[in-house]
Amino acid sequence: MSSNEARAAVEAVWRMESARVVGALARYTGDFLLAEDLAQEALAEALVSWSVNGIPAEPVGWLLTTGRRRAVDTFRRRAARDEKYALLARDLSEELPGADSLFDPDAIDDDVLALMFISCHPVLSREARIALTLRVVGGMGTDEIAKAFLVPVPTIQARITRAKKTLAAAHIPFAVPETRDVPERLGSVLQVVYLIFTEGSFASGGDSWMRTDLAGEARRLARVLTRLTPEPEVFGLLALMELTAARFPARLDTSGRPVLLEDQDRRLWDQSAIRRGRAALAKAVAAGRGLGAYGLQASIAECHAVAPSVAETDWQRIVILYEALGRLAPSPVVELNRAVAVAMASGPAAGLELVDAIASRGELNGSHLLPGVRGELLTRLGRLGEAESALQQAVALCTNAAERAALERKIDELARP
Repeated sequence: MSSNEARAAVEAVWRMESARVVGALARYTGDFLLAEDLAQEALAEALVSWSVNGIPAEPVGWLLTTGRRRAVDTFRRRAARDEKYALLARDLSEELPGADSLFDPDAIDDDVLALMFISCHPVLSREARIALTLRVVGGMGTDEIAKAFLVPVPTIQARITRAKKTLAAAHIPFAVPETRDVPERLGSVLQVVYLIFTEGSFASGGDSWMRTDLAGEARRLARVLTRLTPEPEVFGLLALMELTAARFPARLDTSGRPVLLEDQDRRLWDQSAIRRGRAALAKAVAAGRGLGAYGLQASIAECHAVAPSVAETDWQRIVILYEALGRLAPSPVVELNRAVAVAMASGPAAGLELVDAIASRGELNGSHLLPGVRGELLTRLGRLGEAESALQQAVALCTNAAERAALERKIDELARP
Protein backbone atom coordinates (compact mmCIF):
# COMPACT_ATOMS: atom_id res chain seq x y z
CA MET A 1 0.00 0.00 0.00
CA SER A 2 1.29 3.47 -0.85
CA SER A 3 1.83 6.08 1.82
CA ASN A 4 -0.95 8.20 0.29
CA GLU A 5 -3.42 5.31 0.52
CA ALA A 6 -2.39 4.67 4.11
CA ARG A 7 -2.83 8.34 4.97
CA ALA A 8 -6.30 8.39 3.40
CA ALA A 9 -7.30 5.29 5.39
CA VAL A 10 -5.97 6.74 8.65
CA GLU A 11 -7.76 10.03 8.05
CA ALA A 12 -11.05 8.26 7.26
CA VAL A 13 -10.91 6.11 10.40
CA TRP A 14 -9.91 9.07 12.54
CA ARG A 15 -12.71 11.31 11.26
CA MET A 16 -15.33 8.67 11.98
CA GLU A 17 -13.99 7.16 15.20
CA SER A 18 -11.77 9.77 16.88
CA ALA A 19 -14.23 10.43 19.71
CA ARG A 20 -14.47 6.73 20.53
CA VAL A 21 -10.72 6.24 20.43
CA VAL A 22 -9.91 9.24 22.61
CA GLY A 23 -12.83 8.51 24.93
CA ALA A 24 -11.83 4.87 25.46
CA LEU A 25 -8.20 5.85 26.13
CA ALA A 26 -9.35 8.56 28.54
CA ARG A 27 -11.42 6.00 30.44
CA TYR A 28 -8.42 3.67 30.51
CA THR A 29 -5.90 6.27 31.69
CA GLY A 30 -8.20 8.52 33.68
CA ASP A 31 -6.48 11.45 31.95
CA PHE A 32 -8.26 13.23 29.08
CA LEU A 33 -5.23 15.29 28.05
CA LEU A 34 -2.94 12.25 28.00
CA ALA A 35 -5.55 10.27 26.04
CA GLU A 36 -5.58 12.82 23.22
CA ASP A 37 -1.78 12.71 23.01
CA LEU A 38 -1.80 8.90 23.01
CA ALA A 39 -4.36 8.85 20.21
CA GLN A 40 -2.20 11.19 18.12
CA GLU A 41 0.84 8.97 18.71
CA ALA A 42 -1.18 5.93 17.61
CA LEU A 43 -2.18 7.80 14.45
CA ALA A 44 1.43 8.65 13.67
CA GLU A 45 2.40 5.00 14.09
CA ALA A 46 -0.52 3.91 11.88
CA LEU A 47 0.73 6.08 9.02
CA VAL A 48 3.96 4.10 8.98
CA SER A 49 2.66 0.64 9.84
CA TRP A 50 -0.37 0.59 7.53
CA SER A 51 1.67 1.67 4.51
CA VAL A 52 3.96 -1.33 5.10
CA ASN A 53 1.59 -3.98 6.45
CA GLY A 54 -1.73 -2.84 4.99
CA ILE A 55 -4.90 -1.75 6.76
CA PRO A 56 -5.66 -4.06 9.71
CA ALA A 57 -8.92 -5.97 9.84
CA GLU A 58 -9.99 -3.91 12.87
CA PRO A 59 -8.51 -0.41 12.39
CA VAL A 60 -10.08 1.05 15.52
CA GLY A 61 -8.95 -1.90 17.61
CA TRP A 62 -5.43 -1.45 16.22
CA LEU A 63 -5.42 2.23 17.25
CA LEU A 64 -6.74 1.38 20.71
CA THR A 65 -4.18 -1.35 21.28
CA THR A 66 -1.37 0.91 20.11
CA GLY A 67 -2.62 3.77 22.26
CA ARG A 68 -2.88 1.46 25.25
CA ARG A 69 0.71 0.26 24.79
CA ARG A 70 1.89 3.85 24.58
CA ALA A 71 -0.02 4.50 27.82
CA VAL A 72 1.78 1.64 29.55
CA ASP A 73 5.12 3.04 28.38
CA THR A 74 4.15 6.50 29.59
CA PHE A 75 3.10 5.26 33.02
CA ARG A 76 6.36 3.36 33.42
CA ARG A 77 8.41 6.41 32.47
CA ARG A 78 6.56 8.53 34.96
CA ALA A 79 6.66 5.91 37.71
CA ALA A 80 10.06 7.03 38.93
CA ARG A 81 8.81 10.50 39.85
CA ASP A 82 5.11 10.11 40.51
CA GLU A 83 3.62 7.78 43.10
CA LYS A 84 0.24 7.65 41.38
CA TYR A 85 1.74 6.51 38.09
CA ALA A 86 4.02 4.10 39.94
CA LEU A 87 0.95 2.28 41.25
CA LEU A 88 -0.58 2.18 37.76
CA ALA A 89 2.65 0.98 36.19
CA ARG A 90 3.01 -1.80 38.74
CA ASP A 91 -0.44 -3.15 37.90
CA LEU A 92 -0.16 -2.84 34.12
CA SER A 93 1.04 -5.57 31.84
CA GLU A 94 1.27 -5.99 28.09
CA GLU A 95 -0.64 -9.25 28.52
CA LEU A 96 -3.70 -7.59 30.01
CA PRO A 97 -6.79 -7.40 27.75
CA GLY A 98 -6.20 -4.72 25.14
CA ALA A 99 -8.60 -3.21 22.65
CA ASP A 100 -11.48 -5.51 23.61
CA SER A 101 -11.56 -4.16 27.14
CA LEU A 102 -11.21 -0.58 25.91
CA PHE A 103 -13.89 -0.82 23.26
CA ASP A 104 -16.57 -1.83 25.76
CA PRO A 105 -19.96 -1.32 24.08
CA ASP A 106 -21.57 -0.67 27.47
CA ALA A 107 -19.17 2.19 28.18
CA ILE A 108 -18.51 3.66 24.73
CA ASP A 109 -21.52 5.98 24.66
CA ASP A 110 -20.59 7.39 28.06
CA ASP A 111 -17.04 7.86 26.79
CA VAL A 112 -18.16 9.97 23.83
CA LEU A 113 -20.66 11.95 25.90
CA ALA A 114 -18.03 12.65 28.56
CA LEU A 115 -15.66 13.78 25.82
CA MET A 116 -18.23 16.24 24.50
CA PHE A 117 -18.97 17.62 27.97
CA ILE A 118 -15.25 18.13 28.63
CA SER A 119 -14.55 19.75 25.26
CA CYS A 120 -17.47 22.15 25.80
CA HIS A 121 -16.83 22.81 29.49
CA PRO A 122 -17.94 26.28 30.67
CA VAL A 123 -14.46 27.02 32.09
CA LEU A 124 -13.25 27.37 28.49
CA SER A 125 -13.83 30.37 26.26
CA ARG A 126 -16.28 30.02 23.41
CA GLU A 127 -13.47 29.96 20.84
CA ALA A 128 -11.56 27.33 22.81
CA ARG A 129 -14.63 25.12 23.16
CA ILE A 130 -15.27 25.21 19.42
CA ALA A 131 -11.65 24.44 18.53
CA LEU A 132 -11.30 21.63 21.07
CA THR A 133 -14.62 20.03 20.10
CA LEU A 134 -13.76 20.00 16.41
CA ARG A 135 -10.29 18.68 17.19
CA VAL A 136 -11.07 15.95 19.73
CA VAL A 137 -14.69 15.00 19.03
CA GLY A 138 -14.88 15.86 15.34
CA GLY A 139 -11.42 14.55 14.49
CA MET A 140 -10.56 17.63 12.40
CA GLY A 141 -6.94 18.69 12.03
CA THR A 142 -5.79 22.11 13.22
CA ASP A 143 -5.24 23.15 9.61
CA GLU A 144 -8.85 22.24 8.73
CA ILE A 145 -10.22 24.15 11.72
CA ALA A 146 -8.06 27.17 10.92
CA LYS A 147 -9.24 27.14 7.31
CA ALA A 148 -12.88 26.84 8.36
CA PHE A 149 -12.68 29.84 10.69
CA LEU A 150 -10.25 31.85 8.57
CA VAL A 151 -7.58 32.18 11.25
CA PRO A 152 -3.90 31.18 11.17
CA VAL A 153 -3.02 27.60 12.15
CA PRO A 154 -0.87 28.79 15.09
CA THR A 155 -3.93 30.61 16.48
CA ILE A 156 -5.96 27.39 16.52
CA GLN A 157 -3.04 25.47 17.99
CA ALA A 158 -2.71 28.07 20.72
CA ARG A 159 -6.43 27.89 21.52
CA ILE A 160 -6.32 24.11 21.82
CA THR A 161 -3.18 24.22 23.96
CA ARG A 162 -4.67 26.85 26.28
CA ALA A 163 -7.88 24.83 26.52
CA LYS A 164 -5.98 21.73 27.60
CA LYS A 165 -3.99 23.69 30.17
CA THR A 166 -7.19 25.24 31.52
CA LEU A 167 -8.86 21.84 31.88
CA ALA A 168 -5.79 20.47 33.63
CA ALA A 169 -5.57 23.45 35.99
CA ALA A 170 -9.27 23.13 36.83
CA HIS A 171 -8.88 19.35 37.45
CA ILE A 172 -11.85 18.53 35.22
CA PRO A 173 -12.54 14.78 35.57
CA PHE A 174 -13.23 12.55 32.60
CA ALA A 175 -16.84 11.70 33.38
CA VAL A 176 -20.41 12.46 32.44
CA PRO A 177 -21.57 15.23 34.81
CA GLU A 178 -23.82 14.51 37.75
CA THR A 179 -27.51 14.54 36.84
CA ARG A 180 -28.04 17.91 38.51
CA ASP A 181 -25.28 19.47 36.41
CA VAL A 182 -26.31 18.04 33.03
CA PRO A 183 -28.80 20.77 31.97
CA GLU A 184 -26.28 23.61 32.37
CA ARG A 185 -23.45 21.67 30.76
CA LEU A 186 -25.68 20.38 27.96
CA GLY A 187 -26.54 23.96 27.10
CA SER A 188 -22.85 24.67 26.57
CA VAL A 189 -22.49 21.64 24.30
CA LEU A 190 -25.52 22.61 22.22
CA GLN A 191 -24.27 26.18 21.89
CA VAL A 192 -20.94 24.98 20.52
CA VAL A 193 -22.59 22.66 17.99
CA TYR A 194 -24.96 25.47 16.97
CA LEU A 195 -22.10 27.94 16.52
CA ILE A 196 -20.23 25.44 14.34
CA PHE A 197 -23.32 24.96 12.18
CA THR A 198 -23.97 28.70 11.95
CA GLU A 199 -20.45 29.37 10.73
CA GLY A 200 -20.88 26.59 8.18
CA SER A 201 -24.22 27.81 6.85
CA PHE A 202 -23.48 31.56 6.98
CA ALA A 203 -19.71 32.01 6.80
CA SER A 204 -18.62 35.11 8.69
CA GLY A 205 -15.75 35.85 6.31
CA GLY A 206 -13.80 34.67 3.28
CA ASP A 207 -14.95 34.10 -0.28
CA SER A 208 -17.55 31.35 0.23
CA TRP A 209 -21.04 32.05 1.48
CA MET A 210 -21.29 28.58 3.02
CA ARG A 211 -18.94 25.91 4.35
CA THR A 212 -21.06 22.81 3.99
CA ASP A 213 -18.37 20.51 5.42
CA LEU A 214 -18.43 22.45 8.69
CA ALA A 215 -22.23 22.48 8.77
CA GLY A 216 -22.21 18.74 8.04
CA GLU A 217 -19.88 18.09 10.97
CA ALA A 218 -22.25 19.99 13.28
CA ARG A 219 -25.17 17.87 12.08
CA ARG A 220 -23.16 14.72 12.72
CA LEU A 221 -22.36 15.86 16.27
CA ALA A 222 -26.03 16.65 16.88
CA ARG A 223 -27.06 13.18 15.70
CA VAL A 224 -24.56 11.67 18.13
CA LEU A 225 -26.07 13.78 20.91
CA THR A 226 -29.62 12.65 20.16
CA ARG A 227 -28.47 9.09 20.72
CA LEU A 228 -26.45 9.84 23.85
CA THR A 229 -28.80 12.31 25.57
CA PRO A 230 -32.23 12.33 23.88
CA GLU A 231 -33.45 15.58 25.42
CA PRO A 232 -36.14 17.63 23.60
CA GLU A 233 -33.82 20.59 22.94
CA VAL A 234 -31.22 18.27 21.40
CA PHE A 235 -33.86 17.11 18.93
CA GLY A 236 -34.85 20.76 18.46
CA LEU A 237 -31.30 21.67 17.49
CA LEU A 238 -31.01 18.72 15.09
CA ALA A 239 -34.35 19.68 13.53
CA LEU A 240 -33.19 23.27 13.04
CA MET A 241 -29.99 22.16 11.33
CA GLU A 242 -31.67 19.59 9.07
CA LEU A 243 -34.39 22.02 7.96
CA THR A 244 -31.85 24.78 7.35
CA ALA A 245 -29.43 22.49 5.50
CA ALA A 246 -32.28 21.30 3.29
CA ARG A 247 -32.05 24.66 1.49
CA PHE A 248 -28.31 24.40 0.83
CA PRO A 249 -28.65 22.96 -2.71
CA ALA A 250 -30.60 26.04 -3.80
CA ARG A 251 -28.60 28.73 -2.02
CA LEU A 252 -25.92 29.07 -4.70
CA ASP A 253 -26.36 29.47 -8.45
CA THR A 254 -24.27 27.68 -11.07
CA SER A 255 -21.61 30.40 -10.75
CA GLY A 256 -21.41 29.97 -6.99
CA ARG A 257 -23.20 33.25 -6.24
CA PRO A 258 -25.68 33.48 -3.31
CA VAL A 259 -29.36 33.02 -4.12
CA LEU A 260 -31.74 34.63 -1.61
CA LEU A 261 -34.76 32.79 -0.23
CA GLU A 262 -37.31 34.51 -2.48
CA ASP A 263 -35.34 33.54 -5.60
CA GLN A 264 -34.54 29.95 -4.71
CA ASP A 265 -35.82 27.03 -6.78
CA ARG A 266 -37.60 25.07 -4.08
CA ARG A 267 -37.53 21.95 -6.22
CA LEU A 268 -33.83 21.77 -5.35
CA TRP A 269 -34.47 21.64 -1.62
CA ASP A 270 -33.42 18.36 0.00
CA GLN A 271 -36.69 16.64 0.83
CA SER A 272 -34.96 13.91 2.81
CA ALA A 273 -33.42 16.53 5.10
CA ILE A 274 -36.84 18.17 5.48
CA ARG A 275 -38.39 14.85 6.51
CA ARG A 276 -35.56 14.21 9.01
CA GLY A 277 -35.91 17.70 10.40
CA ARG A 278 -39.68 17.48 10.81
CA ALA A 279 -39.34 14.07 12.47
CA ALA A 280 -36.79 15.46 14.95
CA LEU A 281 -39.03 18.45 15.66
CA ALA A 282 -41.97 16.13 16.27
CA LYS A 283 -39.90 14.29 18.91
CA ALA A 284 -39.09 17.59 20.61
CA VAL A 285 -42.78 18.52 20.66
CA ALA A 286 -43.86 15.04 21.82
CA ALA A 287 -41.85 15.42 25.04
CA GLY A 288 -44.55 17.82 26.23
CA ARG A 289 -42.18 20.25 27.95
CA GLY A 290 -42.59 23.11 25.52
CA LEU A 291 -40.05 24.06 22.87
CA GLY A 292 -36.79 25.75 23.75
CA ALA A 293 -34.89 28.30 21.69
CA TYR A 294 -33.63 25.75 19.16
CA GLY A 295 -37.03 24.11 18.86
CA LEU A 296 -38.69 27.47 18.17
CA GLN A 297 -36.14 28.26 15.47
CA ALA A 298 -36.76 24.82 14.00
CA SER A 299 -40.48 25.58 13.90
CA ILE A 300 -39.72 28.76 11.95
CA ALA A 301 -37.53 26.78 9.56
CA GLU A 302 -40.37 24.27 9.16
CA CYS A 303 -42.73 27.06 8.10
CA HIS A 304 -40.34 27.88 5.26
CA ALA A 305 -39.74 24.22 4.40
CA VAL A 306 -43.42 23.37 3.84
CA ALA A 307 -44.41 26.58 2.03
CA PRO A 308 -44.73 26.38 -1.78
CA SER A 309 -43.40 29.95 -2.13
CA VAL A 310 -42.44 33.05 -0.19
CA ALA A 311 -45.88 34.57 -0.78
CA GLU A 312 -47.63 31.44 0.51
CA THR A 313 -45.50 31.19 3.67
CA ASP A 314 -47.38 31.46 6.99
CA TRP A 315 -45.73 34.74 7.99
CA GLN A 316 -48.19 35.41 10.80
CA ARG A 317 -47.16 32.18 12.49
CA ILE A 318 -43.50 33.07 11.98
CA VAL A 319 -44.09 36.46 13.67
CA ILE A 320 -45.65 34.68 16.66
CA LEU A 321 -42.77 32.20 16.85
CA TYR A 322 -40.22 35.04 16.76
CA GLU A 323 -42.11 36.81 19.54
CA ALA A 324 -41.89 33.66 21.66
CA LEU A 325 -38.20 33.25 20.79
CA GLY A 326 -37.56 36.89 21.72
CA ARG A 327 -38.99 36.30 25.18
CA LEU A 328 -37.10 33.07 25.69
CA ALA A 329 -33.75 34.08 24.18
CA PRO A 330 -33.82 37.84 23.55
CA SER A 331 -31.28 39.27 21.13
CA PRO A 332 -31.18 42.10 18.57
CA VAL A 333 -30.77 39.57 15.75
CA VAL A 334 -34.00 37.84 16.80
CA GLU A 335 -35.70 41.24 16.83
CA LEU A 336 -34.35 41.99 13.37
CA ASN A 337 -35.65 38.68 12.05
CA ARG A 338 -39.04 39.40 13.63
CA ALA A 339 -39.06 42.76 11.85
CA VAL A 340 -38.51 40.99 8.53
CA ALA A 341 -41.40 38.62 9.28
CA VAL A 342 -43.64 41.57 10.25
CA ALA A 343 -42.72 43.25 6.96
CA MET A 344 -43.79 40.13 5.06
CA ALA A 345 -47.00 39.76 7.06
CA SER A 346 -48.06 43.40 7.42
CA GLY A 347 -46.08 45.36 4.86
CA PRO A 348 -42.61 46.95 4.63
CA ALA A 349 -43.61 50.12 6.54
CA ALA A 350 -44.46 48.10 9.65
CA GLY A 351 -41.20 46.20 9.39
CA LEU A 352 -39.14 49.35 8.83
CA GLU A 353 -40.56 50.91 11.99
CA LEU A 354 -39.21 47.98 14.01
CA VAL A 355 -35.85 48.07 12.22
CA ASP A 356 -35.44 51.78 12.93
CA ALA A 357 -36.23 51.15 16.59
CA ILE A 358 -33.43 48.58 16.75
CA ALA A 359 -31.07 51.01 14.99
CA SER A 360 -31.92 53.79 17.43
CA ARG A 361 -30.75 51.60 20.30
CA GLY A 362 -27.42 50.97 18.59
CA GLU A 363 -27.66 47.23 19.28
CA LEU A 364 -26.35 46.11 15.91
CA ASN A 365 -23.78 48.79 15.24
CA GLY A 366 -20.94 47.29 13.25
CA SER A 367 -23.11 44.55 11.71
CA HIS A 368 -24.07 44.55 8.04
CA LEU A 369 -27.34 42.77 8.80
CA LEU A 370 -29.35 45.77 9.94
CA PRO A 371 -28.50 48.16 7.06
CA GLY A 372 -28.96 45.24 4.65
CA VAL A 373 -32.50 44.61 5.87
CA ARG A 374 -33.22 48.33 6.04
CA GLY A 375 -32.08 48.77 2.44
CA GLU A 376 -34.37 45.97 1.30
CA LEU A 377 -37.42 47.45 3.05
CA LEU A 378 -36.68 50.96 1.76
CA THR A 379 -36.46 49.51 -1.75
CA ARG A 380 -39.88 47.94 -1.37
CA LEU A 381 -41.24 51.31 -0.21
CA GLY A 382 -39.79 53.03 -3.28
CA ARG A 383 -37.37 55.17 -1.27
CA LEU A 384 -34.51 54.25 -3.56
CA GLY A 385 -32.00 56.93 -2.55
CA GLU A 386 -32.22 55.95 1.11
CA ALA A 387 -32.13 52.28 0.10
CA GLU A 388 -28.90 52.74 -1.81
CA SER A 389 -27.31 54.55 1.13
CA ALA A 390 -28.30 51.74 3.52
CA LEU A 391 -27.03 49.05 1.17
CA GLN A 392 -23.73 50.89 0.72
CA GLN A 393 -23.37 50.87 4.49
CA ALA A 394 -24.07 47.12 4.53
CA VAL A 395 -21.41 46.54 1.86
CA ALA A 396 -18.85 48.48 3.91
CA LEU A 397 -19.55 46.35 7.00
CA CYS A 398 -19.85 42.92 5.33
CA THR A 399 -16.80 40.67 5.78
CA ASN A 400 -17.92 37.83 3.49
CA ALA A 401 -16.96 38.35 -0.16
CA ALA A 402 -19.87 36.36 -1.62
CA GLU A 403 -22.48 38.12 0.50
CA ARG A 404 -20.87 41.50 -0.21
CA ALA A 405 -21.14 40.80 -3.94
CA ALA A 406 -24.85 40.00 -3.52
CA LEU A 407 -25.38 43.35 -1.79
CA GLU A 408 -23.51 45.15 -4.56
CA ARG A 409 -25.77 43.53 -7.16
CA LYS A 410 -28.78 44.91 -5.28
CA ILE A 411 -27.27 48.40 -5.50
CA ASP A 412 -26.71 47.94 -9.24
CA GLU A 413 -30.34 46.89 -9.66
CA LEU A 414 -31.52 50.12 -8.02
CA ALA A 415 -29.93 52.08 -10.87
CA ARG A 416 -31.80 50.12 -13.54
CA PRO A 417 -35.09 51.46 -14.94
